[in-house]
Amino acid sequence: MTAFILVAGAHTGGWIWQAVADRLRESGAQAYPVTLTGMGDRGHAAGADTDLETHIHDLLRVIDRTDAAEVVLVGHCYGIYPVLGAADRRPERIARIVHLDAGMPQDGDQALTLVPDQAVRDRLLHRAGSADDDWRIPPPPLEEWQRWGSVAGLSPAVVARLATHAVPQPVGTLTQPLRLSKAVSELPRTGVLCTANGSSIAMVEALVGLGDPRFQVLTDPRVSFFELDTGHWPMLSRPDEVAETLVRAAAGEGHRVAAKVNEQPAHLRPFLMDVPERPRERVGRVDLHLPDDLAEVDHPRPAVVFVHGGPVHPDVRPTPRDWPGFVGFGRYVAGMGAVGVTLDHRLHDLADYGRAAEDIAEAVDLVRADPRVDGDRVALWCFSSGGLLAADWLAAPPPWLRCVAASYPILAPLPNWGLVASRFRPADAVRTAGRLPIVLTRVELERAEIAVTVEEFLAAAEKCDADVEVIDVPLGHHGFETIDHTEQARHALERAVRSVLEHLRR
Repeated sequence: MTAFILVAGAHTGGWIWQAVADRLRESGAQAYPVTLTGMGDRGHAAGADTDLETHIHDLLRVIDRTDAAEVVLVGHCYGIYPVLGAADRRPERIARIVHLDAGMPQDGDQALTLVPDQAVRDRLLHRAGSADDDWRIPPPPLEEWQRWGSVAGLSPAVVARLATHAVPQPVGTLTQPLRLSKAVSELPRTGVLCTANGSSIAMVEALVGLGDPRFQVLTDPRVSFFELDTGHWPMLSRPDEVAETLVRAAAGEGHRVAAKVNEQPAHLRPFLMDVPERPRERVGRVDLHLPDDLAEVDHPRPAVVFVHGGPVHPDVRPTPRDWPGFVGFGRYVAGMGAVGVTLDHRLHDLADYGRAAEDIAEAVDLVRADPRVDGDRVALWCFSSGGLLAADWLAAPPPWLRCVAASYPILAPLPNWGLVASRFRPADAVRTAGRLPIVLTRVELERAEIAVTVEEFLAAAEKCDADVEVIDVPLGHHGFETIDHTEQARHALERAVRSVLEHLRR
């Protein structure tokens, strides 16, 4: 018999699993919805010393109590932290770990990163280990639950119930680092991804394809994936599907992400346009792709600054400015008489958008100061998750910024991107963009979680009468410039480049 130990996220308890537990028991399994110390009716047991270790020991007691042949630990959101801690102490008892819309915390990580409010994170980090009376963080009010994860699939009554039953979270459970040995890394795992909350198998495969060493473990044949078309609270919105998925996960089913050893990653495939080499100069993190005749004329040229997405791990090689797509774009605009600028900014993690924004601002200053560049004619072109970095420029466009372009962009943080500061929301920033021209290239086969942000942006742009030109790529995919070598893709790219350069020359 299989025993499922169900561990909820912050501010909630075992009650959230009741419907799932009932269905698991009907299938013949054991189900233990756990209410951790300090969460719900166990609040009397909590104190200022309640921390992550307390919750790990809560789970160890449940594991030791069951006589099931197989134990499956299921962690949702914060719940994955004590789940991993307990599995690391009892690896011989655990058949599988299930990450239910939960991340992949590593040794030394803090669950504090799950708190969506940067000010709250800073305050809690500052008071960690202090002896003051403020040892619990209150749950979010009703109107802010969506900041902790998408509420898609929940009726207003269910969201209200979630808020009503929520309890304060002991601060120590969020600030105490998770400590893991290598034992837990040997256990089979399943990720259950909630697409309305910004996760998908396609996104996982894209991260693996980038070569990020943190995600190579996901190609292990013991790791499987499922998708649920719902928000961050699937045990409330889709309890039948969750129960069925957990049973299938315990049986070893699910999608496997294969390590494509002999297949070139999508981002390293050739650029879809045949462009000749151009002179290239490297200054720090910035590359300048120069027109052939730049040295023979005495007038400066406009510049296009290309901004890659991410996060891209610092150990990934080659770095983005050497990817064929960005080299191709730099050469392409250089061949049309402008200076193409590519750079490696430091968006290594979702918490790094502020640092990446500083890198881009520095790169723009460097480019504008170059005597070969017309500092009054600059365009910014953002790609994928780099789209969020357009927000600062849209919010207060300087007079020399003649155009902002975006290709298959993410234009609002995905619901599960809690670490991204609120300022990086182009869908909000466009309201103050005035008549700054915006060239947006979208692909027909975009991932649903990204397409939603584009529609949100376009709706906001329409309300404020922003100057947006939309270029569609029929049957195009995310990253189409190195994936879709089609006439439709070439036509869309040519049109986008031509439009950006026309704005620069006005």
